[in-house]
Amino acid sequence: MSKIKIALIEDDEILAKVLYTELLDAGFEVSQAWDGKAGLALALEKRPNLVLLDLILPKKHGFEVLEELKKSPVTKGIPVIILTLLGEDDDIKKGLKLGADDYIVKSDHAVAEIVEKIKNFFAKESHPEASQPEASKTEADPSQ
Repeated sequence: MSKIKIALIEDDEILAKVLYTELLDAGFEVSQAWDGKAGLALALEKRPNLVLLDLILPKKHGFEVLEELKKSPVTKGIPVIILTLLGEDDDIKKGLKLGADDYIVKSDHAVAEIVEKIKNFFAKESHPEASQPEASKTEADPSQ
């Protein structure tokens, strides 16, 4: 089975570098974007198993990215975990209403905890599709 692919959309250089390294060490394949516009393009191109999405991003706000991901037939089924400093109830409710699968406030969690949450997310039986990215491709492939 191929590695689980994660798209990390985060503009904080230090946090992005640490998360990138920790996720690689945990066995994930990680692609990275530094702003919302590039992150949206990355998700459309790579079709990851999970998008880790900051909200306060240059070029396109994370809520806009989330809305566009959930509207696109290509990316609407990709789980999204918001990873942000915005911890107000209204922000959390909005993120979940727009289709985020989880909402993590950066200042409340160490990087190791965030990585553990991601591992647990894929371990849950409620997300079997998340661990099987090639399922839709094999259905369309007559040689399978």
